[in-house]
Amino acid sequence: MQSELSRNSLVSGARYFVRGLRLLLHPKLRWFVLVPIAINCVLFVALTTVLLQYFSHLADWHLPLPEILQFLEKTLKWVAWFLILVVLLIAYGYSFNIITNIFAAPFYGVLSQKVEELVTGNVVEDEPLMRMIPRTMIRELKKLVYFITRGIFVFLVMLLLGLTFILNVLVPVVGTLWSAWSMAIQYVDYAADNHQTDFVVLRKMLRKRRYSSIGFGGAVMACSMVPVFNIIAMPAAVIGGTLFWVNEIKGLQLLPEHQDANRR
Repeated sequence: MQSELSRNSLVSGARYFVRGLRLLLHPKLRWFVLVPIAINCVLFVALTTVLLQYFSHLADWHLPLPEILQFLEKTLKWVAWFLILVVLLIAYGYSFNIITNIFAAPFYGVLSQKVEELVTGNVVEDEPLMRMIPRTMIRELKKLVYFITRGIFVFLVMLLLGLTFILNVLVPVVGTLWSAWSMAIQYVDYAADNHQTDFVVLRKMLRKRRYSSIGFGGAVMACSMVPVFNIIAMPAAVIGGTLFWVNEIKGLQLLPEHQDANRR
């Protein structure tokens, strides 16, 4: 049978998130899932309220159309609303991920540790919580800087494509790929951080499993855009990211190029 490590596909990557959902209620993980879910509930109410307020302002919005095209206003308005809703949901899902991860990072690190112990049978060395909290917060800020700086570049590429005839159909493709890649980095990083793996090294290893990374990250991003379901999607993504780390990434640390990068 083909080993997990030899697989590198969109489908196998997405399955890690599905397996993460199945393990949410595992007796040995249940208590480590409850705290992040409680944090997510509070943030969900806050962010969803903001989203609904923005959307309610669009109810009275009218398209500035010439009089000759007024008969198309209703149809064009529904199309415009649909596009705006999609953009708002993507922004909502992305914001929900970023904000919850900053506040829940220490708890996600512990959850990742317990998942790895559960699936491998090996005990991961405990780290005092007072030392873990500042370290994980700094790690989250480092990831945030990466996402913002690279995200600006991706946005400029999407803007350029959007202004180019024919190539503008690539805009949602680029946006989706970037979002999926970001989610893969975000949720595999908890296990990587528990093993003190450098952030740059992690990204190199994920590039070697790029199809699985995009499949896993894409599943996470899609579910994080769904209100209510996104409350449990984040801890499920941490569990799935840890399974991804154990099966597809951890063994890559043995490669000389990654050992050299760690020493640097």
